[in-house]
Amino acid sequence: MAGALLHVPVAPAHAAPGGSGPYPADYETTLRLRNHTIYRPNTIPADVRLPIVAWGNGACRADGTWFENILKEFASHGFLVIANGRPGGSGQTDSDMLVDSIDWAIAENNRVGSKYRGKIDTTKVAVMGQSCGGIEAYEVSSTDRRVTTTGIFNSGLMSALDKPMLSRLRAPVGYFIGGPSDIAYENAMDDWRRLPSGLPAFMGNLDVGHFATYDQPNGGEFGRVGSAWIRWQLKGDAASKAQFVGPDCGLCNTDWDVLQKNLS
Repeated sequence: MAGALLHVPVAPAHAAPGGSGPYPADYETTLRLRNHTIYRPNTIPADVRLPIVAWGNGACRADGTWFENILKEFASHGFLVIANGRPGGSGQTDSDMLVDSIDWAIAENNRVGSKYRGKIDTTKVAVMGQSCGGIEAYEVSSTDRRVTTTGIFNSGLMSALDKPMLSRLRAPVGYFIGGPSDIAYENAMDDWRRLPSGLPAFMGNLDVGHFATYDQPNGGEFGRVGSAWIRWQLKGDAASKAQFVGPDCGLCNTDWDVLQKNLS
């Protein structure tokens, strides 16, 4: 799926820390994972272990700073976020790159001399992505048992031949879609109807279209809600859980159109 952002400038080699969370976040690169961009708290907290978030970009574009606003927002809440592609990069990505991100993070948690040694919660792993990156996330979540939650942003499977992949999903999945004007809307809603019985799932539609709010500070509303999803799923945050669960959830009766399955 050719999902992308419009009018987003090429990122500088280094940008100021950002995000609204308690740990202002920045990004870096490493030769140990040369085709990715790593977002983390600018100062890695001593008393917090960072869950892993592997991110696939819209259009499967290998630019790790294309979604800088929302990824810094995620990281600022105490997550290690790894995006496919180098800063300002070009070319195409694939789902194997998300697996590479997870492998690297687990290795760094154990590597002597790594600044991440003992700092990463390797039992909590999200795969997430926008548009084409969401399909990458599906592919990994359907096969990699290390994944503990999936985030699908403005995305859905286009081919009927791919739909059986949904039956292999095991981790709770959150959909964050741009409403009927989003080109991914029909595909996402069809995926929703095909999810395995008993799978915990949330569907949120905000009528902002396929490019959503990613160009806004901290990723706008999609950054706020996406951060809440991973704070619940990967950190067990009760206030964040309340945004998604029950008939009186925090997102219910707002501009978000909400559907829920097996959430408790």
